[in-house]
Amino acid sequence: MSLEYLTQDRAPVLEALEKMKSTRLVPFDVPGHKRGRGNKELAEFLGQDCLDVDVNSMKMLDNLCHPISVIRDAEKLAADAFGAANSFFMVGGTTSAVQAMVLSTVKPGEKIILPRNVHRSAINALILCGATPVYINPQVDEMLGISLGMKVSEVIDAMEKNPDAKAVLVNNPTYYGICSDIEKITAEAHKRGMKLLADEAHGTQFYFSSKLPKSAMSVGADMAAVSMHKSGGSLTQSSFLLIGKNINAGHVHQIINLTQSTSGSYLLMSSLDISRRNLALHGEEIFDGVINLVEYARDEINALGGWYAYGKELVDGDAVFDFDTTKLSIFTRSVGLAGIEVYDILRDEYDIQMEFGDIANTLAYVSIGDRKKDIERLVSALADIKRNYRKDPAKLFKTEYIDPIVDTSPKDAFYANKKSLPLAETVGKTVAEFLMCYPPGIPILAPGERVTKEILDYIKYAKKKGCQITGPEDMSVRNLQVIDD
Repeated sequence: MSLEYLTQDRAPVLEALEKMKSTRLVPFDVPGHKRGRGNKELAEFLGQDCLDVDVNSMKMLDNLCHPISVIRDAEKLAADAFGAANSFFMVGGTTSAVQAMVLSTVKPGEKIILPRNVHRSAINALILCGATPVYINPQVDEMLGISLGMKVSEVIDAMEKNPDAKAVLVNNPTYYGICSDIEKITAEAHKRGMKLLADEAHGTQFYFSSKLPKSAMSVGADMAAVSMHKSGGSLTQSSFLLIGKNINAGHVHQIINLTQSTSGSYLLMSSLDISRRNLALHGEEIFDGVINLVEYARDEINALGGWYAYGKELVDGDAVFDFDTTKLSIFTRSVGLAGIEVYDILRDEYDIQMEFGDIANTLAYVSIGDRKKDIERLVSALADIKRNYRKDPAKLFKTEYIDPIVDTSPKDAFYANKKSLPLAETVGKTVAEFLMCYPPGIPILAPGERVTKEILDYIKYAKKKGCQITGPEDMSVRNLQVIDD
């Protein structure tokens, strides 16, 4: 890519906002707070500097829906930094990026191969476009109770049985840090004329460290959705959609504009611009520090006994092709506590906010802004919890992932005539809505899947342990919408 006058030490959106601030503009446009003057309480809470740049599209600031100047330049720099042919600023989070990937690749009735442990955003996209999922049920680590990656042999088998599939979607990595062999899967997909899409919500760091698993763009993937706000340092809800050289970027941009706001936040866009510059210039050093910090944490936690902070030892070259060593995933069941219980205790008793807790694990999301003293506080708290809260693990639930039975497509189920039934009466029925623990947002049930006793037992257990269950129309999660047959 020719960047002409652009270099990675530039931040075009930031520069344009700074130039705008130096003028004497009278704002007869939106937003209505008029640089905070109309909402003093908001200005006091967020700060004047923040509201001064909470502005709308104007000539000197470009337009996210049709970028021709500073946003276009910033997107070029992002593409260059990530090794992509093109990139797009996404202000609807990586959810919108994943949906744009899917919607621009498959049409109604067409097939897409994907692991069942995808984020709900991917299945939401199938509801919107009417494509048919070909699910690959991931392998499960029997001790940890977590879903792993996709075996290459299973992906090839799905491709051979569905030669008309248009694309394959890969998690790179999973929430727990597990990576499939994305390079081999990409090659196999391209050999059959299929596109390779990557959900890299948790993989920003892969683009800036030679010590971490391979990034999607580096192995020739067609599109990748990247959460800069998770590990890259930008503001929440800001992400990149990266595009490979064989994709029509203009078409993808049209798809993005179907759902993305026409009032793109310059707070979010400037944070993407600034964070991209920071990683492009200092990313290797930054993520070396993160890797070292997590390795230190892993050693200290494992030295406590009982807890198990897992890492590269899980790699088997197949279902766990590689592991993201920046992920501090901690197995909790050996001390007799569910992950969500440890999550709650850490927050309520020790003022430590973890990323999530599930049935058997909790995750500390360590990234660009963490410090060694924070790690030491976590280790100390875990030692305390083990001493004060340890229980007999014998009665704890063991399974984190349950293979679904798919009765119909997500779209057909979501839009079908439906009825609400108490949970206990839904066994054998086809669910017409989502049900998941959030985070991580991977559905326990997705529209079109059959409710089983095993799934109900899991739901009851997750509720009992305090997991935040989301998705159903009934916020109390006492009833589920099922297809009315």
